[in-house]
Amino acid sequence: MAAPRIRYVCQACGAAGPKWAGRCDSCGAWNTIVEETVEARPGPAPRGAKTRLELVGLGGSAAPPPRRVTGIAELDRVLGGGLVPASAVLVGGDPGIGKSTLLLQAAAALAKAGGRAVYVTGEEAVEQVRMRAQRLGLSEAPLSLAATINLREITATLEATSNLDLVVIDSIQTMWLDGLDSAPGTVAQVRACSFELIRAAKARGFSLALVGHVTKDGAIAGPRVLEHMVDAVLYFEGDRGHQFRILRAVKNRFGATDEIGVFEMTDRGLAEVPNPSALFLAERRGNVSGSAVFAGLEGTRPVLVEVQALLAPNPGGSPRRSVIGWDGGRLAMLLAVLETRCGLRLAGSDVYLNVAGGLRVTEPAADLAVAAALASAAADRPTNPGAVYFGEVGLSGEVRQVAQAEARLKEAAKLGFDRACLPRRVARGRAPLAAPDGLELDEIGHLSDLVARFADGERTAIRATTA
Repeated sequence: MAAPRIRYVCQACGAAGPKWAGRCDSCGAWNTIVEETVEARPGPAPRGAKTRLELVGLGGSAAPPPRRVTGIAELDRVLGGGLVPASAVLVGGDPGIGKSTLLLQAAAALAKAGGRAVYVTGEEAVEQVRMRAQRLGLSEAPLSLAATINLREITATLEATSNLDLVVIDSIQTMWLDGLDSAPGTVAQVRACSFELIRAAKARGFSLALVGHVTKDGAIAGPRVLEHMVDAVLYFEGDRGHQFRILRAVKNRFGATDEIGVFEMTDRGLAEVPNPSALFLAERRGNVSGSAVFAGLEGTRPVLVEVQALLAPNPGGSPRRSVIGWDGGRLAMLLAVLETRCGLRLAGSDVYLNVAGGLRVTEPAADLAVAAALASAAADRPTNPGAVYFGEVGLSGEVRQVAQAEARLKEAAKLGFDRACLPRRVARGRAPLAAPDGLELDEIGHLSDLVARFADGERTAIRATTA
């Protein structure tokens, strides 16, 4: 058998090379290359009869995978209805954001409902987890708990335990496999430990939840292959200064990838927010200029959030553009459209834009709400406190249609709004847009029409149209 060989692996991106270097050529990180020992591979298999694959067609039907409800509705929504047996879920997020708390609550809720759940921690002692469970009111849950980093002990325990429903590993970067000559958290250890745990989950039929650390850029730490190995990748987002937490799926083999779950951090742990629109608008003041309500959509859930804009004079000639919760490149485009197509002079002002509540908005439908907030701030005139805005803005200033307008309008009417500014419909065989009772529609074809209302200082009559 050939002797083991040495290779040098970057702990930031996983790139391997034959010699050590101070800087990784693939990702450019410094002092991240570590020496690792690679065991020799066995020789080729002897020649003989080869097993053939059974090829099937695209036709046919299969029953949807069964689900195990965790008892936390927001988590089940993001997962697509609950945990799928023999699946692996990776949960990442900033330190202290609530990853361990969320999974501890989910495991305890599943155990209270009659399931068998195991929580393995490699970062804390058993007493620390017990103290947190007591603070969260979960100390009576029949949850099995262990503290270790030895993967051999974990897999041996899981193989000897029957009727497992959920296993939580907190965290995968702390796990250690004694067959590898490297420290916990290295690329080789994370990849090998993940493979062994996922293989055990597939063989035993339990759901596996892995807690993953993130880098300073917000990506999952360790090899990128880890995200390809699991079935679902969830990111826990939020600012530690806000009480809101957003659970977002970026990969899900058994459900949609655009659903979000909203939680509120309290002294009793994470509380579900069944109506996030009311929570995001709870502290809104309708008589302040530079504020507009955006009727957004996160997956299948309509969410209303407040967009705030502030313009400050800058006589220096180098205006600042600061954005929180929105794309900075899209703000620059929208400012260019407002100046070029609508005559709104903003070149001499610092522009500050904020999406209140800590939510990050990614859909282009927020263009019209941002434009309304900017025009309101420039004219120092508040927007209509009972109006919501949604629509995409093109480079020529036209306001374009967006998807699922009916769901946005229903959410606005449910929260008491009476007007909606939306793109003008073009009759091309489409059915007329039905407005909910008590909600008037203000259709806008060009962005200059919206800017003119704030510049003139007049209350434009809102026309409800159905054609």
